[in-house]
Amino acid sequence: MLSQAFIVSFLLTTSLVSSQGVGSYQSETHPKMTWQQCSGTGGTSCSTVNGEVVVDANWRWLHVNGDYTNCYTGNTWNTTICSTNEKCTSSCVVEGADYPATYGITASGADLTLKFVTKGAYSTNIGSRTYLMKDTNTYQTFNLIGNEFSFDVDVSQLPCGLNGALYFVVMDAKGQGTAGAKYGTGYCDGQCPRDLKFINGKANAVNWKPSSNDQNAGVGERGSCCAEMDVWEANSISTALTPHSCDTVSFSECTGDDCGGTYSATRYAGPCDADGCDFNPYRLGVTDFYGKGKTVDTSKPFTVVTQFIGSGTTLSEIKRFYVQGGNVIANPQPKTSGITGNSITQEWCDAENKANNEAVYPFKDHGGMQSMAQGMAKGMVLVMSLWDDHYANMLWLDSTYPTDSTGPGAARGECPTSSGVPADVEQNNADAQVKYFNIKFGEFVLPSVKPALRVALTHEWFAIHLGPVGSTFKQPAGS
Repeated sequence: MLSQAFIVSFLLTTSLVSSQGVGSYQSETHPKMTWQQCSGTGGTSCSTVNGEVVVDANWRWLHVNGDYTNCYTGNTWNTTICSTNEKCTSSCVVEGADYPATYGITASGADLTLKFVTKGAYSTNIGSRTYLMKDTNTYQTFNLIGNEFSFDVDVSQLPCGLNGALYFVVMDAKGQGTAGAKYGTGYCDGQCPRDLKFINGKANAVNWKPSSNDQNAGVGERGSCCAEMDVWEANSISTALTPHSCDTVSFSECTGDDCGGTYSATRYAGPCDADGCDFNPYRLGVTDFYGKGKTVDTSKPFTVVTQFIGSGTTLSEIKRFYVQGGNVIANPQPKTSGITGNSITQEWCDAENKANNEAVYPFKDHGGMQSMAQGMAKGMVLVMSLWDDHYANMLWLDSTYPTDSTGPGAARGECPTSSGVPADVEQNNADAQVKYFNIKFGEFVLPSVKPALRVALTHEWFAIHLGPVGSTFKQPAGS
């Protein structure tokens, strides 16, 4: 998926990036966040896990070790200090974070809130990318195969052009470089991002090209690749569930346009699937399913339940349910001709690719569901973020994209094709925010098979997730 740091910096905090070493001007204290580990028949026993949240290193201040001199300012490197990647790496250190004041990141109990625009004393921060941690120095990893992942979300304040994304990537649990996971290092995804200022503990300064439309970002020579499972990319208008496969599922480096993805001139030249196999109800012709006042009403919070069916290193199916207002709501059946079924399988992805007349099929080319299974088996890190899109204005999620297309699959949401321009979104929707809460992970509570058993467990499921209330189960058609 697409992801960037947008920091409009001033005075001493102009550079917020990842590095090999650690500075000493700002202490690093992670916000605490609890989640639930569930086990037992039908996942009926859940215990609280005490976790932490860390902000990605690409958002942080990078400066000369023992000095306030910036290594990176705006969207350019200090070419004296960072004339080579090696010199930059040995000279520059990354600083700790003031989470609420600088980044608009707050956590309380099982809740995490990410604000879009945060104006601090010396800087204005735009968006954020955070990771769930096992402890102060280690990311929490999840093997999704054979398990269910659920969370509550409030996207009511996310308009066109914004993306509150919750997803998994095959990052190293310890991060990278001396700073490690404690400072949010080691990011990778299916786009092989080249906007990362440090990769594998080494600066990405050489041949850095500042962005033409983002005063805080740029593209380096090197990229950072790994498999990505987008459980949730959404605003109040549209949502997508999307696996992205990779030739090598765990972290690997790439160089230049051979990285492919969003940050390269040759999108499909890289080792990973930049497009993914997406289940977006609106794109599948079900335009009344998700949105404000629709079946899943985004004006109010709801629960997102995703099941990863399989065992060992085999992933056979990805199923999605929503819970809102005492109802369990299954993903809808597509209305696009040639696509049947409301869950993601390899066969379903094949059918979607064919029905949309796609000229390429990178998901299958890079291993498809088998690649995703291998990534999940290695353990994936949970990412929770909020961002806007300087490359495509988020039209690929919530509007018509390509904007001049009338073919199948082009309509992805009801936002105008003129929407989502970051400058407009940042000015007009500065108060936007997303809230993720009540994360639960473990054995299936809503079993993926045996519909009779699924109905029988409905009240038990609600007792765990929502409390003992009267509830209705909306069973998916054809199951």
